[in-house]
Amino acid sequence: MALKLYSEKRNFKNTPEPTAKKVKAGKTLEFVVQRHNASHLHYDFRLEMGGVLKSWAVPKGPSLNPKHKRLAMMVEDHPYEYRKFEGEIPKGNYGAGTVEIWDKGTYSPLTSSQNKVETQLLKELKSGNLKFVMKGEKLKGEFALVKLKTESKRQNEWLLIKHRDQYSVDEEYSSEAYPSLTAQKDSKVTGKAKKESKATTVQKKTPAITLNRPGRFSKKVHLENYVKPMLAKETDVPFDNPSWIFEIKWDGYRSIAETGKDLKFYSRNGISFLDQYPEIAVELKKIKSSLILDGEVTALDKDGTPNFQLLQNFDPSRAALVYYVFDILKKDDRNLTMLPLEERKEILRETLKSINNNVIRYSDHIVGEGKKFFALVSEKNMEGIIAKNAQSDYVEGARTSNWIKIKNHKGQEAVIAGFTEPRKSRKYFGSLVLGVYEGGSLKYSGHTGTGFSDKTLKSLYDQLSALVTEISPFKEKIKTNMPVTWVKPKLVCNVKFAEMTNEGIMRHPVFMGLRENKPAKEVMNEKKKKVNQLLQNK
Repeated sequence: MALKLYSEKRNFKNTPEPTAKKVKAGKTLEFVVQRHNASHLHYDFRLEMGGVLKSWAVPKGPSLNPKHKRLAMMVEDHPYEYRKFEGEIPKGNYGAGTVEIWDKGTYSPLTSSQNKVETQLLKELKSGNLKFVMKGEKLKGEFALVKLKTESKRQNEWLLIKHRDQYSVDEEYSSEAYPSLTAQKDSKVTGKAKKESKATTVQKKTPAITLNRPGRFSKKVHLENYVKPMLAKETDVPFDNPSWIFEIKWDGYRSIAETGKDLKFYSRNGISFLDQYPEIAVELKKIKSSLILDGEVTALDKDGTPNFQLLQNFDPSRAALVYYVFDILKKDDRNLTMLPLEERKEILRETLKSINNNVIRYSDHIVGEGKKFFALVSEKNMEGIIAKNAQSDYVEGARTSNWIKIKNHKGQEAVIAGFTEPRKSRKYFGSLVLGVYEGGSLKYSGHTGTGFSDKTLKSLYDQLSALVTEISPFKEKIKTNMPVTWVKPKLVCNVKFAEMTNEGIMRHPVFMGLRENKPAKEVMNEKKKKVNQLLQNK
């Protein structure tokens, strides 16, 4: 493709992208991979060849796992100068969105004589089988681009494949777990240590944001000093009230972000999320002002619907990770907790406008019409809504009737008390034995053997194995169809069920995922909890 097509698609008066011109090849050939957050997030894979950048759009991003054959759509040639381009392509222009350099370096054909490097590459490109060696900061070793022979009229579909070598990996690989080079540099503590007088103490630095997402059950980092968020009481019935606002219940992990010099990002119980959700942490790191934000980490499916199970086993190719922010407690030196909620949300809205990215989003609301809003949320099969008194202040760590959650789904948090032996082709375990606390004692509430993927089965089994005990955590004797291995009641999970019996036993419960930020002792029967709250309010 000629640079003519590149120029025809762009108005250079309205876009900061470089104008089209060819260059002569230097001693080495360069490549760049750009993370392009446009209408659809993708990665632009560009190889210098023939004085231009031959370009492919890779929806899932490159991978170092040879088993991952990434679809790569060949697009128009880009000018050589585009290898340095980062920035915002304004709305209304072709490819509008944010462009960041994710990786860069040099490359060469897998086999060729020294004097015929580009000739060999262009020949392989024409044949539809391009093999090369990459020397980048992230991408290293042998790769191939293979053109697909399809009946499609587009004829631009290729596969980007990693060859097995010393740089290849066997574990799951996600480009989204590795920030762009610019974000990576921003996230590290840079610069030489400044000379300080003997009386000056060394200031603590914000820890660098790790590029590898740790396992879901990796060691947790608990913070000593953190903000405990305000909590909501619960009711079954939606209502209308002109003095109240209504928000979506996002069905994720409640989280507080403290931005500025020392970034903190953590759960409601002070468990750091910096390594668990690096995509969000990198964007929070870019915020230079001192803010305390309250929101929810959420995984959105391809329809834009929050999905807690996708958050449990997050895969950027299947879901988008978003931090929905619904409250602000501090801005610079100003404590905002005593302001009415409606004023805090207006300050929050204006603050987030300047942040301008798709990862940190403002959680909007409607005023007064709770019944209609709940019906709309239920129609979309979402988790529910949160009703909030528009004049209420923010009370840290308190569960107050100024915030009320109204669930659409029948859901229950439950403590995992044990697991049964697997049957037939099932690996690791058959069912989880569940319980809730009543009067300080754990009471049986059912068992679930559905809702698990193979990956979840193994991950849960690994963590439960470390909690095995010979003593049942229940006072009463529990009847099960298979032998039970008891565990210490430490892990909390979310389940959904068809109905609950008068004895508090869930019928047809389905495992939805672990609730990592919830202490087991706080888990009780949701139905009885609502009754207790109503009695307290009388």
